[in-house]
Amino acid sequence: MKLYVDCEFTDFICCELISIALVSETGDEFYAECSDFDVSVCSQFVREAVLPQLGQPTTHTYSTCELRDALLRWWRKISAEVSECLICVDNVIDWDLLIDLLGEVPSGWRAILVGHLTDPARREAYFSRHGGRHHALHDARALCASFAGGLSNAVSVADVKPTRFNW
Repeated sequence: MKLYVDCEFTDFICCELISIALVSETGDEFYAECSDFDVSVCSQFVREAVLPQLGQPTTHTYSTCELRDALLRWWRKISAEVSECLICVDNVIDWDLLIDLLGEVPSGWRAILVGHLTDPARREAYFSRHGGRHHALHDARALCASFAGGLSNAVSVADVKPTRFNW
């Protein structure tokens, strides 16, 4: 199974999760927002482009601990017969924030960078039709919609940025 993941976060320096979206290749979706991030560390860009979109669509807002539990419940519901999951991201920060939230890499999960495998025209067409650029759910949907094919040129996140989450 492929899951396309996008996160919005406060800043590249003081990086706290604001919202997260996971979109499966079969159409299952998870979107939630954190209620306990520190607004004072948000960059000017985040204040202008991300924060005004929170709460759209009507969403679930959780503390970080509650968000972890909600995400794991969703994952268990959709993955009953899944042994391997490819987490498709266009930035390694999305992987880091996801695993930071979960506390560990779930069994069978592997992260790959796929931004270079997307069709820019299809991605722009998604945003032209639906808007929502810099909204985690729209960005994850756009990543999924613009994925242009095979994984032979996908790059493992572990090869790009070794972190404590790449086991």
